[in-house]
Amino acid sequence: MLVVAIDVMSGDRAPQERVAGALRVLREDDDLRALLVGMPADIAPWLEKLPNALKDRVEIVPASQVIAMDEAPRTAMRRGRDSSMRIALNLVKEGRAAACVSAGNTGALTAISHFVLKTVASVERAAIMSAIPSSRGHTHMLDLGANTGATPLQLYQFASMGSIVARDLYGIDAPRVGLLNIGEEDIKGHEVVQAAHALLTSGGSVRYVGFVEGDGIFSGEVDVVVTDGFTGNVALKTMEGLARLIVARTRREFQSSMRGALAGWIAKPVLRRLAAGLDPRQYNGACMVGLRGVVVKSHGHADAMAFARAVELGAHAARGGLTAHIAQAFAPQGC
Repeated sequence: MLVVAIDVMSGDRAPQERVAGALRVLREDDDLRALLVGMPADIAPWLEKLPNALKDRVEIVPASQVIAMDEAPRTAMRRGRDSSMRIALNLVKEGRAAACVSAGNTGALTAISHFVLKTVASVERAAIMSAIPSSRGHTHMLDLGANTGATPLQLYQFASMGSIVARDLYGIDAPRVGLLNIGEEDIKGHEVVQAAHALLTSGGSVRYVGFVEGDGIFSGEVDVVVTDGFTGNVALKTMEGLARLIVARTRREFQSSMRGALAGWIAKPVLRRLAAGLDPRQYNGACMVGLRGVVVKSHGHADAMAFARAVELGAHAARGGLTAHIAQAFAPQGC
């Protein structure tokens, strides 16, 4: 039975949202067990009425501290030794859990994950990777916030890891990898992007197709988009905001008149599918690839439905052997 450690306390919402999200997945996955890490008084009440068959697959792991969303990573490292985040990561390191899921402070999670789990083989920095909806299904993008900056070598490694994840976890044969830039021409971009481009075009196992602009994230022309964490996170939050704007504006237009209301009623099934396809909650959860263990970052504002997606991703990555695939590719004789 696969075991996932869940940081219940971290994030912007109340702990019961994380508990509810975890239980939602457990009800659908009979081969999953959850270690709920946090303050028992905040967790136990939500487990009391569970049927015994489900309750037997849940264990509370006590933690006395919570890392705040605005806490500096260095402070979190120094003072958060008994935090829910740190304990959840320790459970992965100790082999008691196959994955850790947290909705907490991205900087703290990145720093503590590197400290506790370390990176595999020659990987310099782990990167946050997630699926983004596109015209042909999904585009996988990294880094989405683990590293505000990146060297050319790190971008090259992100491309390699992204290709491995897209191929081995999502079944994309020979994934097409693009480097995010302000233009597709070879002369565009700053020095770091240019140097990374040179590394990627010099050979290797990555199917590199060149520079891709922002609109290329959604066009389906590439399977993996690579960038630094600052740019990636800004792009991700922009996408989420735009999706909400489209849904809100569409709803407002249909409610503006009787004719619009009638058109909206006729188009309701289509609109419902559109809203579901653009709902950021459906894509919540991003793997921190390159670590010696599976770590999934959930959005801090995630509700139970969204958090369940992150837990599902953690289980999928663990079952798919994410860590082993990357470690093998970056072993000394390989990368």
